[in-house]
This record gives sequence, C-alpha cells and structure tokens, in this order.
Amino acid sequence: MTAATEVLLSENRLAGLSWGREGAPTWLALHGWLDNAASFSRLAPRLVERLDIRIVAIDFSGHGRSERHPPGVDYAIWDYTHDVLDALKCLGLEHAHLLGHSMGAGVACLLAAALPERVTRLTLIDGLGTLSTPAEKTAEQLRKGLLGHRRRASGAPRYPDLESAVAARVSGGVTPIDAPTAEPLVARNLEEDERGGFRLRTDGRLLRPSMVRFCPEQVQAILAAIEMPMLLIEGEDGILGDRDMACRARDAVGSLRRRVLAGGHHLHLEAAAVESVAEAIVVETLRKG
Repeated sequence: MTAATEVLLSENRLAGLSWGREGAPTWLALHGWLDNAASFSRLAPRLVERLDIRIVAIDFSGHGRSERHPPGVDYAIWDYTHDVLDALKCLGLEHAHLLGHSMGAGVACLLAAALPERVTRLTLIDGLGTLSTPAEKTAEQLRKGLLGHRRRASGAPRYPDLESAVAARVSGGVTPIDAPTAEPLVARNLEEDERGGFRLRTDGRLLRPSMVRFCPEQVQAILAAIEMPMLLIEGEDGILGDRDMACRARDAVGSLRRRVLAGGHHLHLEAAAVESVAEAIVVETLRKG
C-alpha cells in the first residue's frame, strides 16, 4: 500500500496527509467533525493505486495537527470552506475532485454549490448537506449557542496511553465506532503532555453548540444548486438511511448516484468495509472517465 506523507498547507496553518505521486490528478479529502486526515488512511492508498491519483487529506482548523482558530473566533461549517480554498491555492489547483465524509461532505456540498468552478466532482461518504434548524427554532438555537460559548472551557482530556484514549472515543463517540476503526483517528489527534501521558489536540470549542444554522429550506436550495456529478456512498448502519432529512436531501440533488454498502458511519475506515467502498468509487470514477 502507498505510504502517507505529512504535508503542511496555507503557510503551515493546515496540516494533512498525502498519498500518491506529485503531478497526478489531485483529490482533496475532507474529514468529519472531531476526526482528522487519518480518516482516509485506509481508503486513500487503495484509490491511489487503482486510479493513479494523488489524494491530499487536510486536518480542518481545530482538528488533528492543524492550527486552532484565534480566541473569539467561532467554528461554523461554512468557515471550513476557507480551509478548502486555502488548500487548493497552496497546491496550485484551480479546481479538484472533493472526497468528503460526514461534516466534510457537507463542506464539499457548500463549496460545490457556491463555487462550482472550483469543484470537478463530488464523492461523498455517509453525509449529504448540513445540519439544519427550522426557522421557528432560530431563537432557541441562538440561546444554546450563547450559553455554550459563555461557559468556561474545560481542559483537554488526558490519557495514560493510546489504548485508553481509543477506549474513550469508542465509549463516548457521537456515532458508533469500534477500537480498530477509531485507532488511526485517535492516534493522529494525540500529543504527549508534560506528565508523560497524552492529551487531545482537538480544540474544545468544537464541542460548543452552533450559534446559528442554515434552515432546511436553505440546505435544500444549496443541494439543488449542485450540478456536477456526485456519488453518495452510505453505510447500511450509517446516519442517513430512510430518515426524513436524508430523503429530502437526496431528492434535492439532480445528478446523484447512490450506493448503500454494508458498514457504519465510518465505513471507509472499517476493515471489513473499506474494500467495497474503494471498489464503488473506482467503478464510478472509471465509468465517468
């Protein structure tokens, strides 16, 4: 398998991982909330070898080894589009194929709708569009955000070893994940502390409630504006399925091809599912040419 190379982008503000030869067509990979570039550590080598491409997976701001936002600056999903644009600029790319998982899929959708000239194609994994709040609940969401942002931030969690940190992710994650799947994500997100243990690099502010969100109608309009080819790969036990939000999101996209595969929300990182995910992406990519 092709080994990963550490990369620094945007004047060292963004960190990431790269697979494949320089000069090959480049895909930009965008991870999910609280994850990092290692989310693609099992999928990317397979795609690189079969498609002769280069995949650059970035750590979004506040995640993995990338820098945090300055004090007083929030993390809204639309802010991550600047990370993508900065990465494209640093790589000298006018446009790129975006490979996004979960929140990263949402960021990819925003960019594809707003700046279609910068995105050639979308490959999304268990994510489509973004979280939304009905217009009538705007004040309620703002209240949650204001109270959450005024709360004193707690220190970064500390662990004696990698195994303990992985166990904490498995037991406390937002979506189900097992230890072998979580291990690459957790390992990249740890740094040694002064006591000989480990602490999380993740910015604790990422856990604060959003001040505002798009409303469902805005999300639908964003998805409807996407015209480039899109492949959506879902896990049978993922977060989309037959949920009303997911059905409306899929209906809004005119150029969507959908594949549902065995696996959970992180199926592209699951040992039992990653090969089928890679196969689906390769077949669709070669079909489109």
